Amino acid sequence: MDFSYPPEAEAFRAELRAWLAANLDERFRAAGAARGLASGPEQITLLREWNAWLADAGYAAIHWPREYGGRGAGLIEQVVWVEEMHRAGAPPTVNPIGLANIAPALMAHGSEAQKQRFLRRMLRGEDIWSQGFSEPGAGSDLASLRTGALRDGAHYLVNGQKTWTSLGAQADWCQLLVRTDPSAPKHRGISCLLVDLRLPGVDVRPITTLTGESDFAELFFRDVRVPADALLGAENEGWRVAMTTLTAERAGVATLHLGVRGRIQALIEDARAAGALADARHRERLARLYLEGELLKLLSERALSGIVHQRQGPEGSLVKLVWSQTEQRVAEVTAEVLGQAALGGRWASARLAARSYSIAGGTTQVNRNIVAERVLGLPKST
Repeated sequence: MDFSYPPEAEAFRAELRAWLAANLDERFRAAGAARGLASGPEQITLLREWNAWLADAGYAAIHWPREYGGRGAGLIEQVVWVEEMHRAGAPPTVNPIGLANIAPALMAHGSEAQKQRFLRRMLRGEDIWSQGFSEPGAGSDLASLRTGALRDGAHYLVNGQKTWTSLGAQADWCQLLVRTDPSAPKHRGISCLLVDLRLPGVDVRPITTLTGESDFAELFFRDVRVPADALLGAENEGWRVAMTTLTAERAGVATLHLGVRGRIQALIEDARAAGALADARHRERLARLYLEGELLKLLSERALSGIVHQRQGPEGSLVKLVWSQTEQRVAEVTAEVLGQAALGGRWASARLAARSYSIAGGTTQVNRNIVAERVLGLPKST
């Protein structure tokens, strides 16, 4: 592994740390901690305000090109940004999917009119975006999607359903994948539309998860008339747009360890306060968990090193796999060490959410197959 922070990255760290110290107040911290966008309109208003502060200072989307309001920052600076935001307890941007995933696709495939219309509002958090990709019968096999869009003069007539749409209940706009040519091979008959979710015929139904939050939604489209100039890229070339979207965020995998290791440290502190460290079995469990967190950090840095040096390796899949397992181990050890105290307070929601990590960020079974076939050279299952 060959990874270190160059002097310019450390200079950026010092600059950002000073700005956060001067501008991050408790109102914003509280809004970010209160279940984020799923917590209600007051928190969303505060998070929009925070996002605008970040944008005006040049910190909302540092990976964007300068002409669109970013800093043209490289991968290392993006990692520094995540580290410093996490260290300061700063809330995330109000529009994470739009800034990290959709904007790069818009810059690469959008018309000048689309860029002028959407990018600045996206940057400042004035519009929240979601991705309308997954469907009940098209999750891992995204190209099997069936939501259709029929050209009707100056509009597309959209009918269909999307599910597990992140931020769907809070979003103003959706990057929607639709099938515009049912007769074409499934990867080639797809188009991408930029859809205003306030249009007539759009039905947004929040999905309440086990934690009581509504970070996801089902989207139903019934004869929704979407202007033809909402087409992103060429008609029937939506797969290319989708791949640009899905590969845009590079720093995410390399910083997954931050939240996990923070929770492990908090658990150790709570265990110490509860007197649980007097039990040798609890000390052993916590020590193993601590080492699992450090392993995740090491794998993350290997993944980052590979990206920086343009080495294609298995680290990304390994990081996602170990991340999901470690998050679930945190939940298990919390219950073992804290007992009844793990059923309430700050640990309750995390324990309920833990099972979802087998799907989030890349399904565990898919990642295991990637590692087995591409790293270990095992034969494909039949």
